[in-house]
Amino acid sequence: MKPLVILNPSAQQGKTGKRAGEIERAIERALGPVDAAHTAAPRDAVRLAEQAAREGREAVIAVGGDGTLHEVANGLMRARASVDRLPRLGLVGQGTGGDFRRTLGLPNELAGYCAALGSGKTRAVDVGRFSFVNAKDEPDEAYFINILSVGMGGLVDRHVAHASRLLGGRVAYMTASLRALWENEVGNLACTLHGAAGAEPRSFEVATRSLAICNGRFFGSGMEVAPMATPDDGLLHVVSLGAAGKISFLLSSLAIYSGEHVRNPEVHVWSGERIEVRLRNEEIRRSFLLDVDGEPLGQLPIDVQLVPRAIEVLVGA
Repeated sequence: MKPLVILNPSAQQGKTGKRAGEIERAIERALGPVDAAHTAAPRDAVRLAEQAAREGREAVIAVGGDGTLHEVANGLMRARASVDRLPRLGLVGQGTGGDFRRTLGLPNELAGYCAALGSGKTRAVDVGRFSFVNAKDEPDEAYFINILSVGMGGLVDRHVAHASRLLGGRVAYMTASLRALWENEVGNLACTLHGAAGAEPRSFEVATRSLAICNGRFFGSGMEVAPMATPDDGLLHVVSLGAAGKISFLLSSLAIYSGEHVRNPEVHVWSGERIEVRLRNEEIRRSFLLDVDGEPLGQLPIDVQLVPRAIEVLVGA
């Protein structure tokens, strides 16, 4: 069957919808004839991608921001157990953050994305599967392809959704981050980390403003939170940004754009295949939120497990 292009017309404040014809023609020049579907509501891309996988399509192309990529990856993973082979995943970034494409080394331009699609060269990437508590206080499950964080990130997501993009994505994220830092409180987290198969799990507690569980390297529109991470190394890299006072936290966290923050003694890093996280100070649970590939999905507790080499992503040369 033809590849399916799943396009979010609301990406880039509606600019992607206005350019839909141009984008789809460029993709067709790279791949040949395609089918196209435009999302109309949140989670539409999940449904469309799952259906495409069950139909046996060779490729699904996500056109939009990190949220669109997140939804498409979730749709593919939902179908994974019931199909012989998942479609290859392509990306044409059109959003504010573009964080997973940074890890993949894709240039942020239409011609570069289409060159990767047309090359046929893929990279098998890991995916995180996690259980959590959703906004209705119900147990739920989902997947992430880039980074899941708890703490400040969920507040940032809340503010980014209403921030102006006139000065660009990075400014929007920085403004939202400052606002979130003002509101943020330190979470006291009880964690259990599982290493390689057969290794004894390790339990520890950490006080932190943000804990990031990373498959990719970047979040927050270019913050290199996990410079040690690669999306096909079979590991989740867990980064605690520490519990410093707000001014100290702000000053030290500026180094996150270069990845140098990991040298800060307040920052701690662990790696493993699975991690469980609970919040000790339950009174802040509704403000200590999840940020999942840039999407605000819910709250603690979480149980995160790695699904190795789960999706083939078209990455080009």
